[in-house]
Amino acid sequence: MSTAEYSLSTGAADPFSQDPSVQAAMTPIWREAIFPFDWMALRASPIYWGCGVPMGQGEPVVVVPGFLASDVSMMELYWWLARIGYKPYFSNIGRNADCPDHIASLLLETIKQAHRETGQRVRVVGHSLGGMLGRHVALDYPEYVSLVVSMGSPFKDAVNAHPILISATAALRGVHGRHVARNVKPSCFSGHCTCSFVKNMIAPEEYEVAHFAIYSKRDGVVEWENCIEDDPSLNDEVNCTHIGMAFHPGVYRVLADRLRQAPEGPHNPGY
Repeated sequence: MSTAEYSLSTGAADPFSQDPSVQAAMTPIWREAIFPFDWMALRASPIYWGCGVPMGQGEPVVVVPGFLASDVSMMELYWWLARIGYKPYFSNIGRNADCPDHIASLLLETIKQAHRETGQRVRVVGHSLGGMLGRHVALDYPEYVSLVVSMGSPFKDAVNAHPILISATAALRGVHGRHVARNVKPSCFSGHCTCSFVKNMIAPEEYEVAHFAIYSKRDGVVEWENCIEDDPSLNDEVNCTHIGMAFHPGVYRVLADRLRQAPEGPHNPGY
């Protein structure tokens, strides 16, 4: 269903139903049907129990779910981080379906809480839109964040997505001001949004924190080319679905290595 078709079916007036800035990415979304195999691979791997990976020492890590998801989707990652020695925090953002600026403000409060309770700058691990939110907060508040790892996050082109996601964003605009979309504005999730989140994705300032990107060429939701840094040394390729990035042994092995690369001590602009 296109955004225009959604508007006709619901009677909602979507001023961006024919938005040329939102381009459909014809990714093979059928691949996502096999994401349970990613989860089974994790449960069958010694990595699930923390074998053969670098261990944490109580450092705080906030995990952030992707678009339309909640912290429930990050439970495997949360408990795995605890098993390997970190102090994990759920994002406490509710369902990730509201205005990104509003969601980012909730995430910032959780990051501040983790910083306050541990006395350490926080590592942030985000899935899909959650990784973009983590990058956004890190750009604006590097004094609280030491490292961000995004997993399947299309930070290079946030409005280039599979038609199913484009329809979902149109649906949220159609119910803006109500339910989970109570802070959504008519221009949200379009190329015409002017919130600070979009500005940080389109033209980010230079990062003052360590930042890494995990991507998969098997991604059936977003184009993997939009999920990578220009510097190849900051990218890690894995072999799993988009949904499966939240619970795949290859992803967890990369995370264990990258989390150890966070700089120690207070914020240093040169990190």
